[in-house]
Amino acid sequence: MEQNFDVIIIGAGPAGLTAGIYAARGGQSVAIVERGAVGGLASLAHSVENYPGFEKISGFDLCYKMFSQCQSLGATFFFDEIKCADLISKQITLASGDVLRSKRVIIATGASPKPLGLENEKKFTGRGVSYCATCDGALYKGKTVAVVGGGNTAVEDALYLENLAKKVYLIHRRDALRADEILATRLKCSSVEILWDSVVTRLVGKDKLTQIEVKNVKNDTLSPFLVDCLFVAIGQKPNVEGFDGLELKDGYILTNENMQTSLPGVYAAGDVRFKSLRQIVTACSDGAIAAKNL
Repeated sequence: MEQNFDVIIIGAGPAGLTAGIYAARGGQSVAIVERGAVGGLASLAHSVENYPGFEKISGFDLCYKMFSQCQSLGATFFFDEIKCADLISKQITLASGDVLRSKRVIIATGASPKPLGLENEKKFTGRGVSYCATCDGALYKGKTVAVVGGGNTAVEDALYLENLAKKVYLIHRRDALRADEILATRLKCSSVEILWDSVVTRLVGKDKLTQIEVKNVKNDTLSPFLVDCLFVAIGQKPNVEGFDGLELKDGYILTNENMQTSLPGVYAAGDVRFKSLRQIVTACSDGAIAAKNL
């Protein structure tokens, strides 16, 4: 089945949903394609405290409000995998066989968590290795866990897990956090034990993770830690697979200030775009700008 729209938005995270809201309000017919859950990684945030207008709200609730608003304005959602994306002809073929055509395309596919790249990491994913503390934290209530990273996500994960786990380690390769000061202050007042200047070098276990090996990068000392789960929060990689012909920088899609990419009629918004700050509020801003400049 073929369907025509004024704009196809790929991704239903904050950037895609905001773009959908602005485009639909502008009188355009909108198709939004999402292969997973509405909201993307933002929907997994246990608590969002820096989105204007909400002193504190869960990522799921915030994203669902965006989804409901977008849907009420008439956007059509397709929850499906993309089989082929022809950005030149603006034709998107879905795994179901449906073909979507449009005049413009907005890529808002976001980013995925970066893996550590260690042996056994894939084997233990879901069996002691996790990339989402909010999703899996409750499974390790009263147990010992570790978080890898030093940014906002890692610190937020560690603080969230402190309320569930018996013991929480935060492993950071540097001697200072990259997280916001307010989060760093909260961490100092918590029971989380920080392993500074350290990296995880080995994952140990049979059917599931039981131990990690941690190396101090300053003195090369190796130390074993018995843990029930390792939560990885070391950054993200942009979801650009399947999009040919785009100009990239550090793997992210390059755009101008109007969110236009190197291909005519193709825009990018949110975490998939090369920029200095990746937050829900900046993703929404990107989406609004992209839709306004279609």
